[in-house]
Amino acid sequence: MRLSSLADYAVVMMSAAARHCGGAARLNATLLAEETGVPLPTAQKLVSRLSSAGLIESARGTGGGFRLARPAAAISLADIVEAVEGPIQMTSCVEGSRHECGLEGNCLVRPHWGIVNEAVRGALAGVSLARLSRAPIHDPIPAPLSEQV
Repeated sequence: MRLSSLADYAVVMMSAAARHCGGAARLNATLLAEETGVPLPTAQKLVSRLSSAGLIESARGTGGGFRLARPAAAISLADIVEAVEGPIQMTSCVEGSRHECGLEGNCLVRPHWGIVNEAVRGALAGVSLARLSRAPIHDPIPAPLSEQV
């Protein structure tokens, strides 16, 4: 699985936002674009998507800008990826989807994709924005989100 560039940029921007006063200070897309190297039009698009998903809150006018909508420890990598790309799915043929496939009638794997999707989402949900915004550490196994500060 590979994240899109847009999802990657969203993670980079959200990490930078979390480092600014713990996400409490109001920021703007121009500042984050300059700091992260994300092109300004892309940063503006991401601010809109992240705001629509409830991950950042914005205010217009003097003193306006945006900030994290909740503490970085309460925002997961899965939240950010889904804000940009939609639900995490390894294939389009998960239970309940309207995907039509020529193999559907005889496919014995389709019922199992839900398990795979849940495992991938669980792994991404287990990494908090707080963890992503800290300096890198050499810990190959992330602590559960409930244990992260």
